[in-house]
Amino acid sequence: MLSDWELWACANQVMKAQGDKAAHYVAEQIGALALAGDEEGIKTWQAIAHRITELSDQVGPTTRQ
Repeated sequence: MLSDWELWACANQVMKAQGDKAAHYVAEQIGALALAGDEEGIKTWQAIAHRITELSDQVGPTTRQ
């Protein structure tokens, strides 16, 4: 398992790279790992997803023009 710092860094990077599609991206990763039977990978991505949710709550909704 990654360290807490690494999980936060991963969450931040996924948000930067995927934008408002970050949750969908994480769900795809978890789905692929579930198909592969990778329980540790699933736990890691679930931890990243939790941090993305926390970061999203801090940032707030984006305004569209």
